[in-house]
Amino acid sequence: MLKLKNIFTILSLLFAGTLFAQGQSHKIVVDKIVGVVGDRIILQSDVQNALADAVRQGEQLPPDAACMIMEQSMLSKILALQAEKDSLPVSDEEVEAQLDMRARSWIQQFGSVNAVEEIAGKSIYQIKDDSRPQIKEQMLAQAMQRKIVETVHITPTEVKAFFDKIPTDSLPYLESELEIGQIVILPKAAKEVEEYIYNEMLNYKKQIESGQTTFDALAKRVSEDPGSKERGGAYEINRSDKQTWDPVFLQTSFRLKTGEISMPVKSNRFGYFLITQEDRRGDNAKIRMILRIPPVTETELDGAKKKLDSVRNDILANKINFKQAAYKYSDDEMVKNYGPYILAADGSTYVPIDRLDKEMVATITDMKVGDISQPVSFTNEQGKRGVRLVYLQSRTEPHRMNLKDDYAKLAERALEEKKAKELDNWLAKRIPNYYILVDKEAAKQCAGLQKYQTTENRGF
Repeated sequence: MLKLKNIFTILSLLFAGTLFAQGQSHKIVVDKIVGVVGDRIILQSDVQNALADAVRQGEQLPPDAACMIMEQSMLSKILALQAEKDSLPVSDEEVEAQLDMRARSWIQQFGSVNAVEEIAGKSIYQIKDDSRPQIKEQMLAQAMQRKIVETVHITPTEVKAFFDKIPTDSLPYLESELEIGQIVILPKAAKEVEEYIYNEMLNYKKQIESGQTTFDALAKRVSEDPGSKERGGAYEINRSDKQTWDPVFLQTSFRLKTGEISMPVKSNRFGYFLITQEDRRGDNAKIRMILRIPPVTETELDGAKKKLDSVRNDILANKINFKQAAYKYSDDEMVKNYGPYILAADGSTYVPIDRLDKEMVATITDMKVGDISQPVSFTNEQGKRGVRLVYLQSRTEPHRMNLKDDYAKLAERALEEKKAKELDNWLAKRIPNYYILVDKEAAKQCAGLQKYQTTENRGF
């Protein structure tokens, strides 16, 4: 049975491998068709290049990774063809948005458009053109998958039955996890400090424009942005990528002419920017920037502590609950969309202690479940100093998975298994309706591929 979460994870390796194979010195060139679904083909070179690309990026692949890629690619094509028959809506605009997002991800991963183009052996526009059919197929397959399992639900009885099937010696050992909320205040620097930083940025602008130094050299020396400091402040940005970039930063960058240096601009989230635009093509631009963060003093931090101390007293007096207080007082932008709780990599609120910053670990060490800390100082990922209240909502001790403590995890796994069965049942009914060929050698090596064969010659 295919695991539902693996269906498109492995296909992303296939996509990345075929994308970058052309420019890689280690690519495997094997132009052999190993699978056919309707009028769509799967090449052995696609599968092998996907594996090679994954290894190059340090991925740890299971021994049967090639078989998984083949099988899930067959499934993806069947799902996509059925989605087209059912006229499931995947618009050209959605495909283009996905292409733009992928392109930005590649640029961030490899550092620049030039680096991506060099690796791929083609321009970014050619990459997008070549990738468009695969992206649309993936999106159609995902839409069809959602339709198939949208009515699948799980009951407590089914969760218990799922748990009872797991052999006792196979139950995983779970490390301690915590649910932690925080209310954050990021105090503003004193007015005279802000003025000092602003004048410093004006001085940088004059030095660059007079030829005393270069933007690149100055960014390496004074910028407080760890992501670009060593590159001389260089970034490649897209106008529509508002989730990654500060709005003030984006607006300023795209108002500039090539070679122009901005006046210092202030972002409440980061600090003061000095920006120059080096090149622009449509909604994409190459820029350099210098970031300075106005430092806050103990005076500002003490003021924030007094405010949070008052908030803490109101929570303890039941005048307001923690969540309401976070929405009302917190300067953390994540609260608005995701709530006041720290999120794990999978989006849940249960976080392993090794995922917490060192200051947070020190704060919660002596806390009991239900405690709200005193206001404590900290430094966030952007280098800004602030003050926060920390709420320890729950803490699990290291333990063997059990139904009482881990019901939510078990329910999720049980639901995933039930959806996978529903997808397998759907697939068994649909496979006979499609013209499918599987390479004989691949079918021998991968037992899971045999069920896809629908032609009389049983492979080719």
